[in-house]
Amino acid sequence: MKAKAFDTRLFKRILQYTKPYRLLFYGVIASAVGLAIFSALRPYLLKSTVDDYIKTHDAHGLLLYISLMGFVLMLEVLSQFYFVLWANVLGQDIVKDIRMKLFRHLLSFKMRYFDMAPVGQLITRSVSDIESIARIFSQGLFMIFSDLLKMVAVLIFMFWMNWKLAWIATLAMPVLVYITRIFQRKMQVAFEEVRLQVANMNTFVQERVTGMKIVQLFNREDIEAEKFRDINHKHRHAWVKTILYNSIFFPIADIISSVTLGLVVWYGCSLILGGNLNTTFGDLFTYTMYIGMLFNPLRQIADKFNEMQLGMISANRVFEILDTEDQVQQNGSIEAPSFNGEILFRDVHFSYTGKEEVIKGIDLSVKAGQMVAIVGSTGAGKSTIINLLNRFYEIDSGEILIDGQNIVNYKLDSLRKQIAVVLQDVFLFADSIFHNITLHNPAISREEVISAAKKIGIHEFIQSLPDGYDYNVKERGAMLSSGQRQLIAFLRAYVSNPSILVLDEATSSVDTHTEEMIQHATETLTSGRTSIVIAHRLATVINADKIVVMDKGLIVEEGTHAELLGRSDGYYRNLYDSQFLSEEKAN
Repeated sequence: MKAKAFDTRLFKRILQYTKPYRLLFYGVIASAVGLAIFSALRPYLLKSTVDDYIKTHDAHGLLLYISLMGFVLMLEVLSQFYFVLWANVLGQDIVKDIRMKLFRHLLSFKMRYFDMAPVGQLITRSVSDIESIARIFSQGLFMIFSDLLKMVAVLIFMFWMNWKLAWIATLAMPVLVYITRIFQRKMQVAFEEVRLQVANMNTFVQERVTGMKIVQLFNREDIEAEKFRDINHKHRHAWVKTILYNSIFFPIADIISSVTLGLVVWYGCSLILGGNLNTTFGDLFTYTMYIGMLFNPLRQIADKFNEMQLGMISANRVFEILDTEDQVQQNGSIEAPSFNGEILFRDVHFSYTGKEEVIKGIDLSVKAGQMVAIVGSTGAGKSTIINLLNRFYEIDSGEILIDGQNIVNYKLDSLRKQIAVVLQDVFLFADSIFHNITLHNPAISREEVISAAKKIGIHEFIQSLPDGYDYNVKERGAMLSSGQRQLIAFLRAYVSNPSILVLDEATSSVDTHTEEMIQHATETLTSGRTSIVIAHRLATVINADKIVVMDKGLIVEEGTHAELLGRSDGYYRNLYDSQFLSEEKAN
């Protein structure tokens, strides 16, 4: 949906978020009304001062009116203070609620959504776009409302004082309104392009910073710099358009305002010199102020309208995500207990894109407490099994059961709580080791973490790090090796006390010492619970209760290591022989 400057439906939706802050909302309206009245009243008092007291040399009356003007000025200042304060606070309260709602919505999406959506764009929507929505209230809507009230109040005073001079100012307004409308349309298109280029730049920079090692390893610095130059140029070009339109509009608005003021002064002086008793020098003094107060808000409305357009465009982008229905269905009503761990895949079909199937009707049975290894070549569908078991993706057909109950019948959070996964590519947050293990779960104490670390044999490793369990591993665990990150992941899984454990390539690409620690951790974790181990290295799954061999989304063989190795022409035997032959050549 394309954002409109005055998209009524979208605007009403944004205003829905003001409901919890009605008192604050009405406070902003009240302060805007007071600001308009006191702003328009002050010049009128100047007219009375000039005509009634300065002209007649009435010192007592002059002092009274100056005091009155000072009092009105103080009321105007207070109105301005509360108007700006409450409008900005309201804007921040609203974006706080929208940001929270957006983040919770993102947390509920299927993995498929994140597979397709650029991370940089999601960051832009969640941070800068939402912040722009706040400007609808702090710099857009209420500012425009306040300026319009000022203009109405000024026009009322102008016609009440001298309708002949008021008509001169009024006749110039349609010209400025027409020019303002053209300016608004041009700026809407320009701002849409600006937001698009900002999102593109965020996406590009985020990906290159994340993949900086690849960029430098393959000497892509010059190529990536050239790509960024092109994106940066488009970003600059989009902003230059807005600058150009501003450079044209505001001088034209100033010229119209100055010409109108000149005509009012000329006509007013001609009336006074012609003996018109209804026109005074106080009128001219006041009208020089009123002209500015009438045209400056109109000029500023265009500027504030730009802010509102930015906010509306940003709101449209944010609501597009909020309106996306790609959540994991949570219709289950059964609280997942501490599973026995019996798992059954029954004629399961699945495809990531809805076209080519990755899992082609598999049947897989895992008994409670059993350790089952899944092996096969890259792309065979091994890791997909994990994604389906945790309901990161929904199957196309068939069913997956745990302890005889379809997993869709379990409450999603309770299901995932009973399944712990250790991935090959371990993700750690820029936080302490302790918090990366507990994930800020207050139910897990430091004593429990230390006890678990001792059981799986990594307590000494953690203690050897600076600050021990409080050691900050930095973004994505950059301060640790891949093997050390995997050990932390093992401990994270262990303290969650799962009923089912899944290890995905958890012992690949590590040194011998770390592999020994991981093997010990694996034995501790798998003891007494159902375990699914996915591995390329067949030496790590020899002792599995059952080995499942997959190829191109199908289960081609099942059995123990000895049974499968006994099949001379079997897939597993060929895989085993080729792997050990390559290792012998490497040695």
